[in-house]
Amino acid sequence: MKECLFCKKNVQDIDFRETAVLRNFISGLGKIRARKYTGVCSTHQRKVARAIKRGRHLGLFSTTSK
Repeated sequence: MKECLFCKKNVQDIDFRETAVLRNFISGLGKIRARKYTGVCSTHQRKVARAIKRGRHLGLFSTTSK
C-alpha cells in the first residue's frame, strides 16, 4: 500500500486553487480518481474531492474533456 502524499508532507488543508497538484487526482475523462489508484488516505481523499468539486464550480477544472 502506498503512503499518503499529504500525510507524508504534513498537509492539513488542500486548497482548490492548487490546480497543478489536484490535476494528479483527475483522470483523463475528468473524473476524480479513487483512493485505490491515488494512494491517499480517506481523510485527504475527501478533502481532495471537495477541492476538485469547488474548482470545477469556479471553472478552474473542466467537468469533461474534449
